[in-house]
Parts: sequence; C-alpha cells; structure tokens
Amino acid sequence: MFSKSKINEPGSKETEAAKPAAPTTPAAPAPAETKASTPPKPKPPASVLSSDLHITGNLKTSGDIQVEGTVEGDIRAHLLTIGETATIKGEVTADDVVVNGRIVGRVRGLKVRLTSTARVEGDIIHKTIAIESGAHFEGSVQRQDDPLNPGRGGKPGANPAAEVKQ
Repeated sequence: MFSKSKINEPGSKETEAAKPAAPTTPAAPAPAETKASTPPKPKPPASVLSSDLHITGNLKTSGDIQVEGTVEGDIRAHLLTIGETATIKGEVTADDVVVNGRIVGRVRGLKVRLTSTARVEGDIIHKTIAIESGAHFEGSVQRQDDPLNPGRGGKPGANPAAEVKQ
C-alpha cells in the first residue's frame, strides 16, 4: 500500500523541493473526518445501590439507577429500577420507573410499571402506566402529558388559579 520515497532521505535534492509543499497537505480536515466516523459512546451501565446500602439524601442523575437498598430522599433519573429488597421514602421522578420493591411517596414518570412484588404508598403521576396483578398500591393515579414537570401538562382547567373569574 505504501512505498518508501527518496524525498525524506538525507542528501536528496527532492527534499528541498518537498519542504514548501508539506504545509499545503490537507492534514487539518483529517481529525474532523475521524470525529464524524467514530461511533457514538456506548451508554454507561446503571448505577447499582446494593441491598446493604442506606442513603439519606437526594439522588439526581441523567443516567440509570438500580436501587436494591434503602433511600430516604428524592430520586431523579432517566431509568429508575426499584429492586424487590429496596425501600424508597421520598419522591421518585424518572422517564421510566420500574417498581419491584417499596415506595412511600409520590412517583412521577413518563412510563411507570408496578410489578407483582411492588408496594407503593403515594400518588402516581404518569403518561403511561402498567400495574401487574399482585401489586399493592394505595394512593391516586393521575395521567398527565408531561408528568416530569409539576404544574405543566395537566388537564385543561386543572389549575384553578388560571381560571377566569366572572
């Protein structure tokens, strides 16, 4: 594919002629081409909070979390999986929420799924919901177009302050 050229050998007369041409080679566009051709970074795996871990405080990430332990505080994530041994005391907000364990508090999610082992004590605000047979749930269920942002995406007229008084 490549062959050795005599241009770079010491003492060659062609070396002097090649020096002015070197800066005009299209070396600058090559890095841009490699950036465009590199595949996107793979999504990092979910952060796992083990069953022997007890956290007091809020958790916030744009990634995924799998909770197997106990969290006393609010959690915000992209995908949140509550394991069978997990207990959450606080508000849970995520694009996707899968509940296998226990939550005491409000759940907000675009997609919320309560499996047969789930125990939820609190309200669920969702865009889509699935509740398997055997799940325990105490609270209210409310559908919103944008459940991740409180105060937006609700039903028309749901905000009494926005109603017109006569």
